Amino acid sequence: MARVYVPTSWRKLTGGQSHLILPARDLGGLVDALEERFPGLRRELVDECGNFHRFVNVYVNHREIEDLKGLQTPLEEEDEVAVIPAMAGGAVSRPFTPEQAGRYARHIILPEIGGVGQRRLLNAKVALIGAGGLGSPAALYLAAAGVGTLGVVDFDDVDLSNLHRQILHGHANIGRPKVDSARDRINDVNPDVKVVPHPVALTSENAMEILGQYDVVVNGSDNFATRYLVNDACYLLKKPLVDGSIFRFEGQATVYLPGQGCYRCLFPSPPPPGAVPSCAEAGVLGVLPGMIGIIQAIETIKLILNLGEPLVNRLLLFDSLAMEFREVKIRRDPACPLCGDNPTIDHLIDYEAFCGAPMAATGG
Repeated sequence: MARVYVPTSWRKLTGGQSHLILPARDLGGLVDALEERFPGLRRELVDECGNFHRFVNVYVNHREIEDLKGLQTPLEEEDEVAVIPAMAGGAVSRPFTPEQAGRYARHIILPEIGGVGQRRLLNAKVALIGAGGLGSPAALYLAAAGVGTLGVVDFDDVDLSNLHRQILHGHANIGRPKVDSARDRINDVNPDVKVVPHPVALTSENAMEILGQYDVVVNGSDNFATRYLVNDACYLLKKPLVDGSIFRFEGQATVYLPGQGCYRCLFPSPPPPGAVPSCAEAGVLGVLPGMIGIIQAIETIKLILNLGEPLVNRLLLFDSLAMEFREVKIRRDPACPLCGDNPTIDHLIDYEAFCGAPMAATGG
């Protein structure tokens, strides 16, 4: 019995089924079995000479059949067969290369993602604010998932004290700009990903231009001035914001969509300078950013694919010592000066003055 993945474009012939199990000794027999059960499917797969169409790629256990024996490729019990046709949709879309089909196989066989969803990930552009504790796991998993463009905003250099939590970087990178270290590590994880380094401090002068290039913004900043700046810029740009924060043994994550609340609804004003110590002052459990950063990566992928229920109007709280998750509701504040009914903020302000503290390195 062979397991067959059916691409979205052909599911009209299979009654909407995305996965089939059919008896077949080889690929030729599988084509016969598919035609017998779903008349009309053969012509989608093979030409008049009985060969697979040139615009159709067929993989057995993630290997392209050209590397095997074509229609005579034998099939063993539990072999997985994926059929990937070329797709078009408003723009020219190249079929997956054999390496891509293998790399993203576990995504492609998910009916909620499939080839269409994987192509959407490859075409997506995500900005990471900070290449530190939160940005590191988020970047690695977004890269591994195939998000095509990752912009990394961080003006800091790698320091020895970063290494217990900032897993993008290693000893060989101490002293290097974090954006350079991040680019090398991300490209090693997945050469499909285009990394755009922004080795600058995010400010009111450059935030709109930088963040305007991306579809989703992932905030891993470690100071209030940058946090309010990113929030305001994303709202004004109408960009989804995936927000995360950590402190000692606890973490928080949420998603802000334009028109459905913002960081100012949750915290209308920052705490007084010095009231909340930074990670450098109070410390942080090294593995904690991994948990929150991965949650941010999941939420980002859900937004790109329009999957599930994002953490919109919900603040997820994680207590690592109790190993406990809690969730509280976030309501859009009608009196919010940014996203309320009568907003007074229509441009970026001086966030250092607003928070009473200078902007620090963005990476936690």
